[in-house]
Amino acid sequence: MDNFAMMPGPAGLSFVAWASTTVDSESAAHTLAQAGVKARFAACAQVEKIHSHYWWDGQLQQGDEWRITWKTTPQRLKALQLLLMPLHPYALPQWLWGESQASPAYAAWVASEVGAPLQA
Repeated sequence: MDNFAMMPGPAGLSFVAWASTTVDSESAAHTLAQAGVKARFAACAQVEKIHSHYWWDGQLQQGDEWRITWKTTPQRLKALQLLLMPLHPYALPQWLWGESQASPAYAAWVASEVGAPLQA
């Protein structure tokens, strides 16, 4: 298996990719979190409650939301997005992603989990 999350960076650092979105209900958050992990497009997902302020339809809005953050590899980001966007309840979902430095052991774990076969 390619250990693509173990890409060496400056001074031999390891990296993992992450993706994040928000939804307006806890149940939707858990559905999306579980879908990405079950498909093996992410090694794990965290769900946290937040309070957001934003412009929508020309008006200042605020409300409770739930943020989901998945840990994955750069090669799995697109597959994760393609899986989750049709399941997302928002007309215009926030979809953010990036890479973060990680310990070599954690990066290796992420790579091994997303490289595993799909589970039913």
